[in-house]
Amino acid sequence: MATPLSADAFLNALRGEGLSVTEVGDWRAHNRNHKGAWGPVHGIVIHHTATSGTDSSVQICRDGYSELPGPLCHGVIDRDGGVHLIGYGRTNHAGAGDGDVLQAVIAERALPPADQANTDGNSRFYGFECVNNGVGEGWPAGQVEAMVRAAAAVCRAHGWSERSVIGHKEWQPGKPDPRGIDMGDFRARVAARLGNGPTAQPSGPPPFPGRDAFGPGKVSDSILALGQQLVRKGFGGAYKVGPSRFWGEADRANVAAFQRAQGWSGGDADGLPGPSTWSRLWS
Repeated sequence: MATPLSADAFLNALRGEGLSVTEVGDWRAHNRNHKGAWGPVHGIVIHHTATSGTDSSVQICRDGYSELPGPLCHGVIDRDGGVHLIGYGRTNHAGAGDGDVLQAVIAERALPPADQANTDGNSRFYGFECVNNGVGEGWPAGQVEAMVRAAAAVCRAHGWSERSVIGHKEWQPGKPDPRGIDMGDFRARVAARLGNGPTAQPSGPPPFPGRDAFGPGKVSDSILALGQQLVRKGFGGAYKVGPSRFWGEADRANVAAFQRAQGWSGGDADGLPGPSTWSRLWS
């Protein structure tokens, strides 16, 4: 539980996590505070917009529509990972949700199923709407990383753990958003960003999954394990967000740095792990 950040502190927290932030109009004073309290706050809710296009998504989230006046969140995260601040204070994003879920968020423990809508969430949560049509559209890695950074920024500012981050589908019965995002994996990425992820040194290497498990477009638990081990070994410098299940240029750069530190060069230091790199990394 906490007093909401000031608007400037919120903006600074987001930029402090390396996010590109656009301020839309007089976002600091655009809110629904006349309808009820804003705070104390307990966490962050992640949504998808069910729209397409940055400009139109930002506009509808800022202005709302006849049945639901805006603002509909605090920030919109576009497909390229940019954050557009559209309101601050009470916003129409969470609606009525499960009071047992709220208590779990406050205690930062495992969430119960959301099976009732008996508690106002607009006064208790920060909200980020993320541009996605919600009917099977994929999630660009850069956008997901920005979502992780935005959640981590607010958690860091309040001293919360990743358990203060939930999906709309975990708050309100019947909601699907953010569709396609596993919130357990998402919270693990927030934890890694906050420095709360697993740090114990494994007793030995996990089985090498093969070189085909790594490279552009690849997604796997092996990539996450690789990244976490690179961080443990002191070769996580290229990460801006932290290790994840999504292969990115930061993974390649960190692997290459580790390979060069072994005295390897040329094709042996191309940033793609082979059996020797994998074994040496866990030695």
